[in-house]
Amino acid sequence: MSSLDANQDPHANDAAPYSGGDPYADYRTGDFPFTELVDLADRRLGAGVVAANDEFFAERENLISRERAVFDPEHFGHKGKIMDGWETRRRRGADAENVFPAPEDHDWAIVRLGAPGVIRGIVVDTAHFRGNYPQKVSIQATAVEGSPSPAELLEAKWEELVPPTPVRGHAANGFEINAERRFTHVRLCQHPDGGVARFRVHGEVVPDPEWLELLGTLDLIAVLNGGSYEDASDKFYSSPTQIILPGTSRKMDDGWENRRRRVRDTNDWVRFKLVAQGAVRAVEIDTAYLKGNSAGWIALQGRNGDSGEWFEIIPRTRLQPDTLHRFKLPAQAVVTHVRLDAFPDGGVARMRLHGALTEQGAADLRARYAALGG
Repeated sequence: MSSLDANQDPHANDAAPYSGGDPYADYRTGDFPFTELVDLADRRLGAGVVAANDEFFAERENLISRERAVFDPEHFGHKGKIMDGWETRRRRGADAENVFPAPEDHDWAIVRLGAPGVIRGIVVDTAHFRGNYPQKVSIQATAVEGSPSPAELLEAKWEELVPPTPVRGHAANGFEINAERRFTHVRLCQHPDGGVARFRVHGEVVPDPEWLELLGTLDLIAVLNGGSYEDASDKFYSSPTQIILPGTSRKMDDGWENRRRRVRDTNDWVRFKLVAQGAVRAVEIDTAYLKGNSAGWIALQGRNGDSGEWFEIIPRTRLQPDTLHRFKLPAQAVVTHVRLDAFPDGGVARMRLHGALTEQGAADLRARYAALGG
């Protein structure tokens, strides 16, 4: 985000009061390339808001809701205006002579990342918090393995990712992060108080190699196991990352769907990178909830290494709508990348690549994990 002068008018970043109509009409957003990466704080990956020092007006859990924040100007409760976000009470000073909070006073919420990894960018979304957003935010992160309690997390060593920085109200505030470390938890601080609608933590999943080796057979492309989306011909309706999310699709837009292709002799495609080199033995392609818009045919190719030659894993094969398709490979495919082609267009809800890490893949993953502080 653009830098803001900390000494400017403290109300310079306010949004205008809501005056009716579409509440998003004057919402201020930005172009943050890192949002192409997976949201490590996605509840679908197992993320949670494990603790907060205050949530008087609105619950901390709203921070990681998947849907964009909604605003109802008539929605009030016994504590006041009900907001779709995390909102704390107004902080006060120590006494009648010091009515404003001390400079160090702040509120905080701790988010457990659903998938630990390297953080590349963070979005602090203050949608609908027009005059009650925090004056500044700061963000810290830590790495604590296992299932630590809030008390244990508060005692952990935290690394500052974003120092106290002014933010705008009713806006998407983006922060690029350059810490080459693996983190498990993130702490969002509001200075001194206020409300935040949504909190997104984009980055690259780095799984625990010991856990993957214990599992043996696993989904080599799953987000939770470190698989990642690299590129696609089209992402008009939804992100291709959704193809490798955990669980089954719950509705039509919970997978990858592209626009209708009108150019003959072309097709849509999406390319993924495995967590590390792996030997694939079986593949699942699911078109759940895609009924009149599933891909007509698919083909799957793979390659070993960034400059390896592409080779066929599954030939062009007809798909059925709203159906789980299972493919037993005649021979294992040793790959680091795969490309799924959809002919001519259409959607895929989920894809699974079942297999195991090769010795080289396991060694590469262990080396990266160690280099990132794991």
